[in-house]
Amino acid sequence: MEKAILVNLATTKREKEEAKESMTELAGLASSAGATVLEEIYQCRSGHSPKFFIGEGKVKELALKVKESGADLVIFDHNLSPTQQRSLEEAIQVKVLDRTQIILDIFAQRARTNEGKLQVELAQLTYLLPRLKGKGQALSRLGGGIGTRGPGEKKLEEDRRKITDRIARIKKEIDRVGERRARQQEVRRQSPVPVVSLVGYTSAGKSTLFNALTKENRYTSPHLFATLDPMVRRVTFSDGLYFFLSDTVGFIKKLPVELVSSFRATLQEIKEADCLLQIIDITSPEAFEQAQAVEEILAELEIAGLPVIKVFNKIDLLPATEKKLLLSRQSKDESSPVYISARTGEGLDSLKDRLRQVIYKNFKIYRLYIPKDKAAMAGSLVRQVMVIRKTETAEGWEYQVLAQRNNLFSYLPYLRKGESL
Repeated sequence: MEKAILVNLATTKREKEEAKESMTELAGLASSAGATVLEEIYQCRSGHSPKFFIGEGKVKELALKVKESGADLVIFDHNLSPTQQRSLEEAIQVKVLDRTQIILDIFAQRARTNEGKLQVELAQLTYLLPRLKGKGQALSRLGGGIGTRGPGEKKLEEDRRKITDRIARIKKEIDRVGERRARQQEVRRQSPVPVVSLVGYTSAGKSTLFNALTKENRYTSPHLFATLDPMVRRVTFSDGLYFFLSDTVGFIKKLPVELVSSFRATLQEIKEADCLLQIIDITSPEAFEQAQAVEEILAELEIAGLPVIKVFNKIDLLPATEKKLLLSRQSKDESSPVYISARTGEGLDSLKDRLRQVIYKNFKIYRLYIPKDKAAMAGSLVRQVMVIRKTETAEGWEYQVLAQRNNLFSYLPYLRKGESL
């Protein structure tokens, strides 16, 4: 396991106030990538050094601490320019990574599907390409370990032209995957079954909630970005009604632009949802800022107009009196938050009630009878509505369905007596 020193530079009052929380998050990222954090170094100055990012005096202090501690990795809580990264490595004589590289490395470890691996490789190569300038042997200086996974190991001797060609090939492959995804989304759009997407800050408990609602056993971990590849499963209510639930990658403040761009096709899944569950870790001192970061990324993806249910998770970790107060104040109003513990199951019934209220808001139960000589109409019906119950008779089929009014105009002759749209 590599040993790391973390570095933070604050140039404004706000950055100084947020430095500790930001470094705590960086320590979590480093741990998730497989590093042991030995020390945290802070500096406040009026601006960034064009050569070293931090001041020259702090560089000398950092080099001494690296030598004394035996650290073999320095991680900056910022994005470094190629020049700054090279200058720091020459001065400190160990590998230097920035925040983006750590996040990319974690994604490289977590990707399991072919699409996920392609997207991570595209993000890594897009990030690394401008850093090849003046390196003689391209990426060979990086050696192994954190920050070199994925393409870092395969491309040590490739030059800029070869990496550019590889980027072009990956983009074509991702485009093909995107076309398949678009076809799947079109089929889903024609389906009457509602789709709900989980969104939230990484480690807010999305995968734990996904498991609780779907009875799945998806991998969960306290590490950041424990799960990466999206998953869709069916969730059934006690009366047989159901919806599809999709889990997506967790968000984070300062999410690398390369990742947002590379994962845009995957994140577009969110746009196809009928409702979003925004999971927020109620125990985090940064809960408000984390929720805001998620909302900013959703805005960047141009996702607007979808119903959003704010779900405050991990209430089991709150003091008993505070938890009891929150649960007693829980309102049935559509715009009010829901308080749950995905781990213990507390509040899940209230969450399901809220989901039912939102996703079936424009649905109503109808009864229809379709005779046997109209079998084609019966076949198209199941593609447009949710069938709750179907009973076959000698002359035809009796249906009890959940549908939106505009899906049943062509079935007016088959509505049971007393039923109307």
